[in-house]
Parts: sequence; structure tokens; C-alpha cells
Amino acid sequence: MTASRLAGPHYRVEAADPSAHLYQVTLTIPQPQSAQRVSLPAWIPGSYMVREFARHLQKLTARQDGRPVAVHQKDKATWQVECVPSSPLVLTYEVYAFDNSVRTAWLDAQRGFFNGTSLCLRVHGQAQEPHELELVAPRDYPHWEAATGLEPLKTGKRGFGTYLAADYDELVDCPVELGPFFSAEFRAGGVPHRVVIAGAAPSFDSDRIVADMQKICEAQVRFWHDRKRPPFKSYLFMLNVVDDGYGGLEHGNSTALIASRRDLPRVGETRASDGYVTLLGLISHEYFHTWNVKRLRPAEFAHFDYSGENYTQLLWFFEGFTSYYDDLLLRRCGLIDDATYLKLLTKTANQVLQTPGREVQSVAQASFDAWVKYYRQDENSANATVSYYTKGALVALCFDLLLRQEGHTDLDQVMRALWTRCKGGPMAEADFAAVLKELGGRAFTRELAGWVHGTRELPMKDLLEAHGISVMEEPAQLQQRLGVRVTESQGVILKNVLRGGAAEQAGFAANDEWVGVEVAGAAWRLAKLDDLLLYAGAHRKVTAIVSRDRRLLRLDLALPAGVTTWRLVLRDAARAQTWLGPQG
Repeated sequence: MTASRLAGPHYRVEAADPSAHLYQVTLTIPQPQSAQRVSLPAWIPGSYMVREFARHLQKLTARQDGRPVAVHQKDKATWQVECVPSSPLVLTYEVYAFDNSVRTAWLDAQRGFFNGTSLCLRVHGQAQEPHELELVAPRDYPHWEAATGLEPLKTGKRGFGTYLAADYDELVDCPVELGPFFSAEFRAGGVPHRVVIAGAAPSFDSDRIVADMQKICEAQVRFWHDRKRPPFKSYLFMLNVVDDGYGGLEHGNSTALIASRRDLPRVGETRASDGYVTLLGLISHEYFHTWNVKRLRPAEFAHFDYSGENYTQLLWFFEGFTSYYDDLLLRRCGLIDDATYLKLLTKTANQVLQTPGREVQSVAQASFDAWVKYYRQDENSANATVSYYTKGALVALCFDLLLRQEGHTDLDQVMRALWTRCKGGPMAEADFAAVLKELGGRAFTRELAGWVHGTRELPMKDLLEAHGISVMEEPAQLQQRLGVRVTESQGVILKNVLRGGAAEQAGFAANDEWVGVEVAGAAWRLAKLDDLLLYAGAHRKVTAIVSRDRRLLRLDLALPAGVTTWRLVLRDAARAQTWLGPQG
């Protein structure tokens, strides 16, 4: 170990009180500044919302030469320690950890998990120094293990011990999994990969999921580098399996995932359930981010400001294009067939086409507004916003099919050329436009203006038809026909009333309880939305009875006809294969 490593901050993390969900952190700063400042991030890269992690930090104290020194809070997440630079400074504090997600921290008697953004104070003036993380094995849990993507310095068989990070960015980019978990290893692109899974039921087929993950990783390494090695020494998947959950967060050489226990493959099953396909898509998505956002990334993310929002208009590219390739690469490596892929693509297309907000907000605007709109959904979000994930994926689809149709190149080559042009680092939209022009043989100014910065409808139908995929128009489900989204667990409750729909025209509002319906002089109570069709019969006009703020209202509702939804069907397999690739 070099002297420079010893000079950087050292964090000692203990699972101090799992029953109270408390970590204890001891931060040693060998060479502090006078009046040293420290702060905790307000957000975590990859999840674009200010989450105020400092609200869970408590009991912060400081000592120097064995004596207490004063700590003054300067703002919501920054503290100043009245120390001198002549000797090491030791800070101790607790962090409450009870968010069972991939974004923050969790601790109980069964499992621990944390991101450095939740636990590790940033030492101002020393963020570029090497950082050490010491994980202390809990005495009361001798069966627990530890896993992280950080470089081990001195660790035991169970993974506890000291790890090294090149700087603060790397420290907080390597989450930590603690507890009893399944563990397996494989190689992809010549690089070791590890999978740890916590909370799985005994029925889960570990061999199958590990083999399928290896196929995904091999396919993506080949996608980006052909036969060259990927730009990381090792990779770690951390999957937390719960009763009901879904999500992931990408990191430079690891990812944290959460999924439903029922979605894992089971021993003896050969068919891939819809839930398992969704899980494989999540794994594919987060692994693709290893290149597309963690390395090739918005120029605005070249250096993170952890204190507040970091704005970019490029999430349609980094999240949307990743969402395009996640399922497509499952198809190309043989984990799903054409019909399954088209079913997934159909779902994405309908999600966008059934969102009135696509006519209000561009995907570039949606990217910029992610901090206050995408991560803070309300009853009007579908009318005012569009997802840069789903519409971004369709923008990628349209660029890919248009490039192929014009015969010069395809989006695969564009992605690899962008990686080369930007040296696997920060990029701007101008880089994407330049590569499109270079490989596509013309400028794509009109498409970028209309598809990315405008709200023009995407030419999906024509492009899909040109590649052997028929777009079938079928009657929409009742919710879409009416322009509502409802829950039915405790009566029929309206979550959303969509702009321009029949329900809005009738005067429905979000949070209304749809109690019943009057048809031809008879009144009926609704237990679920589909009861409406049972009681309406051939009548096209009914009177809805709704409860709003405990008042019963009667609303005249016209049941619309002719509202359709898409279904994609493979018409010309040979033509489609030029895009989808050979099966397997």
C-alpha cells in the first residue's frame, strides 16, 4: 500500500443494531483541513431525484487527539468540524437504513445493503484521494457474507475486511450486499462475473438463471467490443428477491437489482414465465448501462455535483436506447423468441400511444424534467409528460429501422462508433448527430427535431411494415376506451383520467370512486370496471354514479367505439431477421 492511499479517508462500517436498522460509521481523515467540511450526497447517480439522504444521519460527533471537537451544521447535508490540520480527525455517526430498494440503504436481522451515497460523508478537498472502506463482520451473525465491486485490500473468506476505491466517485459507485446469499461465478468476455442472490425461495433454479445471465453478458460484450475484453476487471450482480418488487440501479462494475420472488425460474420448469422474461430484461438493461451511461455518458455527468440536481436532455438516449436494446439482445442471444419479443415491443408501443402527454412534452424535455416529473408522478402525469424510457426506446427503434431501410448502416454500428468517437466517455447530442451523418450518409436534423425535441408522432408503423412486421389494430380494453386508469382492490377507484377521453368529457376526476351505473331506469353497483359492459349491454349512453368527497354525483357517460390498440405480428420472417438477427 502506498503512502497516498494511507492519506485518504477511511470508513469503518458496522451493522451496529440490525433490529433498530442502524449502521454505525467511523470516518477517519488522516490529514484534515482546518475547519474541515463534510457532506452527504442529496441524490444517487442513475436515479434522478433529490432524496435527501442526510435526513437519516444522526449522532454525528468528532474527535481529534482523543478530545471532542465542535461540529456545526452549515446546511441540510453539510457539516463543518472545527479541527486543526496537524493530526487525524475521527468522525462517528449513525445512519438509519430501512429502505428496501436499490437506491439507499437497508439493515435488519436478515440482510444488509447500502450505497455509499447513503452512508459515506464526502470529505471536501479530498474527493480525488484514494478512499478505504472497512466492512466489519457482525458478531451476532456469523453466517453473513459481504459482496461489493470495490477492490479488496485485506479481506477474509466471507468478504469482510478492507476495500480500496480510487476516489469518492468510485467509493459511492460500488454498493455493498451483506447477509446470507446464494453466490455463483461465470466468465463473459474473458472477465469474471459474480452473482449474489438474497431472499430466494428453495425452489429457484440457480443453474438456469446463472446460465442465462452468462448468455446476456456474452452477447453484450460482443455487441460493444466483438472479441475484445470489456472495460472492467470484474463484474458483480446483486439481486435482492422480495415478495413484490422490481427495479435496478447501474454501477461501473456492478448492479443492484430487486425482483419478485415469484419471477425467479423454478427447478423443473422449462418455459420462461412472463415474470422471468421481465427479470431477464431488467438484468439486460442494467448490464447494458455498464457502457451506455456509466462510461459513455452525458457531458453534463463528466463530474457529479452530489449536492443537487444535475441536468441533462440526454436521458432519452441513455435510458431510452438502453431500454430498446435490453429486450432486443434477449432475442438475439436466444433467451426469447420472435413472438415474445414482439409482445414486449407491442407493450412499449401501446404505453406511449396511450399516453396523452406524448403530445405535450418531448423526450428531451422529459429528460431535463426527470428530477421533478418522472420521479414524482401524480394523477396528471400521463396527460403532461412522456417517459424517456419508453418513448426513448421507440426513438431508438425508429432510428434503427430507418438506417437499415436507407441501406447505409444500423443503430448497432452507430452505438459502437459513438463509443470510439467519445472514447467511452462524455458525449453530447452533437456527437450522436455527427455519427448519424457520417454512417447514415446524410444529416438527420429533421428526425432529431421532430422525434427528440418535438412531439411529432413516430413513423413506427411504416418502418415496422417495411421490416416484415404487421401492425394490427384491435379493439382497446375498456380502460383505454374510456380514458381512465383504475384500481379495483377496494371498489373502482380512478387513478388517472386521460386527456380528451370519454371519462374526462363526462366530468370524472382522479380519486373518484365509481360506485355504480344507471342504465334504462335500473341502477347497478360496480364491483369491477368490466361490470360496466355487463350492465350496459347494447346501450351506448349510461349514467355513472361516483363518490367524490363523500358526495354522490351522477355523470352522463357516452361509451365510445372505435378505440384501438396495437398488436405486432411477424409477417415476413426473412426480412425481419435482418433486424432481429438469427435466433440464438
